[in-house]
Amino acid sequence: MTTVPVAEQMTAEEFMARPETNSALRESLVDGEVVVNQPLPSHAQVQVNLVYALESWIRAGSARGRVATPLDVLLDDRNVYNPDLLWYVEGRAPTDRSPAPYPLPSIAAEIRSPSTWRYDLGIKKSSYERQGLAELWLLDTAADTALVYRRSRHRAPSFDVALELSGTKQLTSPLLSGFAVAVDEIFTVPGA
Repeated sequence: MTTVPVAEQMTAEEFMARPETNSALRESLVDGEVVVNQPLPSHAQVQVNLVYALESWIRAGSARGRVATPLDVLLDDRNVYNPDLLWYVEGRAPTDRSPAPYPLPSIAAEIRSPSTWRYDLGIKKSSYERQGLAELWLLDTAADTALVYRRSRHRAPSFDVALELSGTKQLTSPLLSGFAVAVDEIFTVPGA
């Protein structure tokens, strides 16, 4: 029988105290373990497309909140996630000088990566739900599908709405009045 080393457990405080690196790898703390992710080009394209759609909607009006790309969000003493996209309601977004960790956004989006998808669908979804996230978008680059989990009303105890969207179906949110983007546009690679 071979022995498999067990990953070292870490607290959120220890994770946040580590020195910063200039690596292209992104790291999260998931249930006390460091999970490393190196996004694929398809992941990056989906992120750009979604940021563009949200930023265009934000700039077309006033008091529409703020979109951000990966920021360390503290969920509890064993979990620090850096969602691929975060949307904060007006007045709740961290400032440019706010130190990490950052507050839970109103909407978090996670984009499929081979090393992290099982966490996104499992423990991360559960942790976001437990901590009160209003809406979670899981974007599956293998199936060109958006999985949407949200609460039907403010302070609902759990994600009680689940949607699976693909093709020309519109990704919308009750939190984003007037925002809509076709799911196939999120997964489109320009010039391909």
